[in-house]
Amino acid sequence: MSYTTKLSLTVNGQSHDFDVDNRTSLLDLLREHLHLTGTKKGCDHGQCGACTVIVDGRRVNSCLTLAVMHDGDKVTTIEGLGEPGDLHPMQAAFVKHDGFQCGYCTPGQICSSVAVLEEIAADIPSHVTDDLTAKAALTVDEIRERMSGNICRCGAYSNIIDAITEVAGTRA
Repeated sequence: MSYTTKLSLTVNGQSHDFDVDNRTSLLDLLREHLHLTGTKKGCDHGQCGACTVIVDGRRVNSCLTLAVMHDGDKVTTIEGLGEPGDLHPMQAAFVKHDGFQCGYCTPGQICSSVAVLEEIAADIPSHVTDDLTAKAALTVDEIRERMSGNICRCGAYSNIIDAITEVAGTRA
């Protein structure tokens, strides 16, 4: 009996084929098989957001999902957003606004921030969206609600909100 599964993923624009233990989380696949250590293992219970990556345009806590559930998906980690000398606008805004403090939560915060702006642009409502029939507005309340699954133990929340609103091109 086989306890492994063959799967293919596109990670940061590069195709990969795997034969992985069925119990392997997406987080462990990224860190242990691809050596992409930017995505952090924080609580390993989906409560802190340090492991947040973008899967097919949506935020995912990679510690809570099995790799085999993502066969054929596109995964973007912090390493796929930008690089030294060519930072993603969200990475540059985090640096400018000191939204990274100790840095441990930063990869998940940045991936989540990128996805938050995509959600708002796509008019996907949140629990605090006032009018479900109107275009979603970028407000401090919307950002806080959408980022609530990402914990920063250093307390850089106001700086993170400043970075997100700068990239969105508005002040909330």
